[in-house]
Amino acid sequence: MRSDIIKKGFERAPHRSLLRATGLKDEDFDKPFIGVANSYIDIIPGHFFLQEYGRIVKEAIREAGGVPFEFNTIGVDDGIAMGHDGMLYSLPSREIIADSIETVMNAHKLDALICIPNCDKIVPGMVMGALRVNVPTIFVSGGPMKAGHLKDGTAIDLATAFEAVGQRAKGEITDEQLYEIECEACPSGGSCSGMFTANSMNTLCEAMGIALPGNGTVLAMSEERLEMVRTAAKRIVEMAKAEGPNIRDILNEKAVNNAFVVDMAMGGSTNTVLHMMAIAEEAEVDFDLAKINELSDSVANIAKISPSLSTVHMEDINNAGGVSAVMKEISKRGDVLKLDAMTVTGETIGERIADAEIRDTSIIHPIDNPYSQVGGLSILYGNLAEEGAVVKSAGIAPHMRKFRGTAVCFDSQPEAIEGIMKGKVKEGDVVVIRYEGPKGGPGMQEMLAPTSLIMGMGLGDKVALITDGRFSGATHGASIGHVSPEAAEGGVIGLLRDGDIIELDVDAHILRVNLSDEELEARRKTWQPKKKEIASKWLKRYSLLVSNAAHGAVLKTEC
Repeated sequence: MRSDIIKKGFERAPHRSLLRATGLKDEDFDKPFIGVANSYIDIIPGHFFLQEYGRIVKEAIREAGGVPFEFNTIGVDDGIAMGHDGMLYSLPSREIIADSIETVMNAHKLDALICIPNCDKIVPGMVMGALRVNVPTIFVSGGPMKAGHLKDGTAIDLATAFEAVGQRAKGEITDEQLYEIECEACPSGGSCSGMFTANSMNTLCEAMGIALPGNGTVLAMSEERLEMVRTAAKRIVEMAKAEGPNIRDILNEKAVNNAFVVDMAMGGSTNTVLHMMAIAEEAEVDFDLAKINELSDSVANIAKISPSLSTVHMEDINNAGGVSAVMKEISKRGDVLKLDAMTVTGETIGERIADAEIRDTSIIHPIDNPYSQVGGLSILYGNLAEEGAVVKSAGIAPHMRKFRGTAVCFDSQPEAIEGIMKGKVKEGDVVVIRYEGPKGGPGMQEMLAPTSLIMGMGLGDKVALITDGRFSGATHGASIGHVSPEAAEGGVIGLLRDGDIIELDVDAHILRVNLSDEELEARRKTWQPKKKEIASKWLKRYSLLVSNAAHGAVLKTEC
């Protein structure tokens, strides 16, 4: 066992002495040492209850003949950090989480790893760290929260609350109505109930085979979820004793392919592209952004979940058959899903989904009646996005898939929020928010506040928005993010001026500004990047080391 390095031989007597201080006995030194990476934190609704998950995991590991060692990672709640400079720390926290997993696991030479994440960057951060360590690993997430409901029975969620701010600003709802939404939108613990970033990533862990069936959809704190936690804990001991398979044996090129296929079929958050590109790099899988469009042409969008369809939430997908039913249905469209990909349970994806079936075709559509014949994500290219930009095409009104509008430029998210609130954005405009990329932000803030304002003010199907920043999974509409190169590194988005004509065509994968190469070059000669004052030493380091969104916003390790 890997842990023999710290527990075997006479020269390790001091090490064993320290381990005995934690409660270990003679018989424990012949058992596998299991790292339990818990992301418990009080301030995140999807995480405040994870201490209980950790207790269950440790108990089950001991019963199965392993020795658990629990440790924690940090976490940032994007919804709470939204709309102020706290969001600058959101994406960078992914790197801290990955580093912490690598540090604890490798410093102590633990034999296997079970990860308990739930929200946003915490899931990909843990995956990235686990890939660096490369021991037997299982993910078991906290699970999604229930949808909220108004007094009249209308299903609502966090996106409803953000959009209600815009409605209140426009005078369309009262303070009392806003208060009801505030109190009912997030009714329980769990990751926010739509196909936002957290649930998208938990779903993709299931698709990649590194989590058990139901990981993406079974409700948080339900008895079914707690039983999944116990099962995962017992299975990780089996894998540790067998000394495999390791996570890189499972999370390989086939797994990355399957993640994007399920993402397309379910219309996941655009953040999944950012995170999956980073995961692919850690897994040493060569995956180019352009491949996403190839997959999109082969994968039908058969499930729409909030925010793309406000009436459907993760519990509905679970009741309709879950991710396995989605995978089973999408596999009927040829070889797009790699059925021979392995999973942590020892079975292939094909074996896992063999008996799955759709239980409600109004929630998960059959392959012959999809929402769209193409996938729910699209990568756009053109002179405005030479290295690519990302859009959640599943959330766009049909008449907005091809759009031509007038640029209204803002050099920060706060500037954009102020401009939108003051009525600077009109029907037919393209809102441009720049200097919010990984380097320029720094930290690539999510843009849920401005997009929700646009929706709440009734402009959601009348304007487009482009940014070198990113969007919350709760965003929908013609919102194009991850524009690369970003403004801070000299991207064309930094050269735009109010009144420029911008064209987008989602189906043709085009994003361009109607300017000649000569005009762009003339502007570049007089252009100077805007420099933000960065008080944080951590964010300064991040800005110096981070790549752009097209490369996953990973930190460079070489000059």
